[in-house]
Amino acid sequence: MTLYRRMAPVIALALLLGQSAWHCAWAEGPGGPAKKLARSACDHAAFRVVVDVGHTAESPGAPSARGFWEYDFNLRLATLVKQKLLAAGFAKTVLLVTDGPARKSLFARVARANQLSADLFLSIHHDSVPDSFLERWEYEGHERGFSDRFKGHSIFFSNENVDPDASLMFGQLLGEQLQARGLQYTPHYIEKFMGHRQRLLVDAKVGVYRYDQLIVLRTTQMPAVLLEAGSIINRGEELVMNSPERQSLIGAAVTDAVEGFCAIRRPRTPDRVAGPPRAAAKLAPDVAPQPASPAGAQ
Repeated sequence: MTLYRRMAPVIALALLLGQSAWHCAWAEGPGGPAKKLARSACDHAAFRVVVDVGHTAESPGAPSARGFWEYDFNLRLATLVKQKLLAAGFAKTVLLVTDGPARKSLFARVARANQLSADLFLSIHHDSVPDSFLERWEYEGHERGFSDRFKGHSIFFSNENVDPDASLMFGQLLGEQLQARGLQYTPHYIEKFMGHRQRLLVDAKVGVYRYDQLIVLRTTQMPAVLLEAGSIINRGEELVMNSPERQSLIGAAVTDAVEGFCAIRRPRTPDRVAGPPRAAAKLAPDVAPQPASPAGAQ
């Protein structure tokens, strides 16, 4: 017992240094030593990620500066993220496409994710601004709203999630990977002029905000994060967000962040078998239907 007491501080210090070294190595960015460590430690075959397509076809979210719906952007990016995760060996990845009106669909997607006993829930969105910030311009013969004032991504987690520490951890890993690829988060959510949309910035280095009230973050029974991938109400960023290059960059960042998270999280139920999907929240096929594309927008 005396020997154990003498060694305990040494053991604790070694564990702390080991964890710190892993996190620092991961922060080196894509392709660094931590990525190799993550792949060796992660049980890809058992780890299940639910990639949630924000909004629905019936309630498509915010319009872009050129009049295209957020849902189309969400579906396109989420489908690519799923494909990248499958290619990385995460064979249990699920693309969650939900039908119906806005509020009802929130509970449906949470119920489906909980039924799947997922290890991680990631909801994909694209950002806009409060109506008071909108300016007017004409595009293809129609007057549209836009705001070029803000741009960049943002990451949200809820402190009321069943595992807020793990949710924050994944949000930080994702923020680090986006930052390592030269992407910057938007800081405007901390400003008083955002009113009731003002959020607490928990990690000012990589842009992770706390948003306790979001149903998909608060009531999911697994770590959960929402990514606003960029601002589609910003005329320049809308075009960038629609480019295959930016979508691929974000998809790679998500994949590497999942790798890192998986390396330090055991799958919840490795032998699980998913039940049949519910009608209101269905599993998308391997090749999702392509939404109307704003590719021609200039």
